[in-house]
Amino acid sequence: MKSVPVKVEYKGKWVPTTMGIGEDRIRIGAPLDCEIPYRSMVDLEEKKNQVTIIAGPEAEETYQIASVEKVLSVLKKFIITQCSAYRLNAFFMSPAIRGGVLVQDAHWEKGAIAVMKTGIWFVSQESQVCIPLDEVAGIELTHREIQEKDLDVIKIDHLSENEVVTSFVLCPKTTLQVLYNFLGEAAKNSEYEGELDPLTGQVAMLVYSGMDSGTIENMLQISHKDLDAIYEQLLAAGFAEVLYIRKEIQLTAKGVRYISKAVKSQTN
Repeated sequence: MKSVPVKVEYKGKWVPTTMGIGEDRIRIGAPLDCEIPYRSMVDLEEKKNQVTIIAGPEAEETYQIASVEKVLSVLKKFIITQCSAYRLNAFFMSPAIRGGVLVQDAHWEKGAIAVMKTGIWFVSQESQVCIPLDEVAGIELTHREIQEKDLDVIKIDHLSENEVVTSFVLCPKTTLQVLYNFLGEAAKNSEYEGELDPLTGQVAMLVYSGMDSGTIENMLQISHKDLDAIYEQLLAAGFAEVLYIRKEIQLTAKGVRYISKAVKSQTN
């Protein structure tokens, strides 16, 4: 078991320690001093130079580990290929399309796909890609020409850096439908079961097209207060998130005096 330096979250602080990466488990030194079999792991999340591992029959164990990219890359590969998740060998292309434009260097990679509690993971010799389930916008069975053959593939639309990105998965036809059904069930929690009223739906469409608040107000002839109320509906439905808070101001007497003097000095 190869030992590497890492930091672990312990009682609200990051503590330096060592971690052994074995073929079937990892071992974290003091203060955690524990072994975690890959088979007990049910979820994996990443954020910059750290990962969060969820393990245990009831997903009751949480481990946060920070290290250099090379160490985390090895760790993630072992976890993705051996954890407790729906997993199969497949070809994938991710990302294939970004913002409606084909990604120039996109190509099919041979590897594995693992569907965990919070994300869809692709792993190959070249890369490790995670699509968070709450960022999935659509999953469908479709066709794509591959080596002059029209083959069935799974198309996954998801958000990445505020853009709609498309990834593709290719696997034997016998397992393609099973994978499609499993992905659909995994992403089901992100679906909205109600219906938006026409005006709210129109605002959502305009936001999707890239319009800012001022343009939407002018186009739909609605007030700032009415638009804020619609935004609250979209936030409550999980359709949107706050990008920034716009401030409306009015000048104080001090401000009015300054502007009045400035205008007078320009006219004299």
